[in-house]
Amino acid sequence: MRWDIFCQIVDNYGDAGICWRLARSLSSLHGQDVRIFCDDLPTLNLLDSGVDHAIMKRVELLPWEASYSNARHPVQAPDVVLEAFGCELPERYLAGLFIAAIKPIIINLEYLSAEPWIMDFHGKPSPQSHGIPKYFFFPGFQDEVGGLLLDPIPLPGELTAQKIPRDLQEVWLKLRPKAKRISIFCYPGAPLQKWLDDLDTMDEEFDILLTHGHSEMLALSTRKQISLPKNLQLLSIPFVSQDEYDWVLSQCDFNIVRGEDSFVRAQLAGKPFIWHIYPQEDRAHEVKLAAFLDLYLESANQELRLAIIAAMTWAMPSTWLSSIDKWSAHSLAWRSQLLEKQQDGGLSARLLRFVA
Repeated sequence: MRWDIFCQIVDNYGDAGICWRLARSLSSLHGQDVRIFCDDLPTLNLLDSGVDHAIMKRVELLPWEASYSNARHPVQAPDVVLEAFGCELPERYLAGLFIAAIKPIIINLEYLSAEPWIMDFHGKPSPQSHGIPKYFFFPGFQDEVGGLLLDPIPLPGELTAQKIPRDLQEVWLKLRPKAKRISIFCYPGAPLQKWLDDLDTMDEEFDILLTHGHSEMLALSTRKQISLPKNLQLLSIPFVSQDEYDWVLSQCDFNIVRGEDSFVRAQLAGKPFIWHIYPQEDRAHEVKLAAFLDLYLESANQELRLAIIAAMTWAMPSTWLSSIDKWSAHSLAWRSQLLEKQQDGGLSARLLRFVA
């Protein structure tokens, strides 16, 4: 089938990351033809860098306006249209669907959530005045909802440790053999400077891998070498592709992630992590985080539950780091549980079955 995915980038990388990973999954695993119409192609092109050309042959990356610019890209009616995260379809594109001989199905692909209420809304119709069928589709952790994006499923860290991506080789040569590795990808509001200062009080070495732009964002690049913490080594990594970032997560002992795509990839890496969920003014993010923790910590004992909740709410590392070994074991068990529940292929496969 032909799929059109519409993506408006709200948060720099996250929305584009989900759309690209889903397009790749639909094409490479399920043989579908996919077009992505995006309002920020440079960001999308950064994320897909280094991808196999065979995959790219089945995925077209197009500017947003190409969806209705008949002179450049005549609109061929798709079988399925995905509105990623509630973005509205361009009126001229929608008008083209009205006159198509066979009407497509429109799916509003929602944000990932662990909240129980999504089970009541997943897959439900959203009647439209134009008559083209439209449905809500909620990715999630429960069996009754849309599943998780699994492509590609990362190998355990020890199996990939020797395959250092070319873009990361220079940074990897600076890592210290006895230091624990922590990757950081968070929003500006995180109390990161205080968090790092507290980490430096621990009697242990840490190599801190700052994702692209974080050194400048957190004003760490201006610190003189002499004033750097004695136990911390701060290293900035370049902007890398999705696959390379997935590899970084698998090679670290602890990860700080944000948004949706890196949140799922941190879990599939099987490592302890902090999810710096996007802050919302109505504090809805706190409800979303609590709903996830209810699932994530269901099998954890009380001591570990309290430690992980403290970490996720930005308590200082010295208050919970002693539980890291138990958390590591829990992370591997959670990864296995996720993969077991997604044996049906996860989000892309469930989308295909829903459309069928």
